[in-house]
Amino acid sequence: MKSVKIISAVYLEDYKILLLFNDNKSLTIDFQELLQTSPFGNEKKYLQKELFQQFKIELGDLIWNDYDMCFQAKNLYQGILRKRTFLKSSRPNRKTSKIIQNE
Repeated sequence: MKSVKIISAVYLEDYKILLLFNDNKSLTIDFQELLQTSPFGNEKKYLQKELFQQFKIELGDLIWNDYDMCFQAKNLYQGILRKRTFLKSSRPNRKTSKIIQNE
C-alpha cells in the first residue's frame, strides 16, 4: 500500500475541514475541541477563524504557518488529531478527534 497523503483540503465552516486523500477517501474533521482544550498557545491562537483558515498541504500533511500546527496524513486518515499518553492509565493513548463525515 502506498503512503497516505492529503491531496486536497477545503475549509467548510467553524473549525471543520474537508480532507481528500490520495486513495479518494474523504473526511470532514472538526478541530474545535482540540483547539479549545489545547494547552499550547501556538495552537490556541487558531481559534481565531481567520488564522485557522490559513492552512496548507505540505508533503501530503496538513500544516499551519511554519509548523505551528502540523497533522500527519496517516493520523488524520484514521481520525486521530493527537495521541495523548496517560501516565496513570493502562491505556497508552486515545483518539481525540471528531470525524463529522466519512465517505
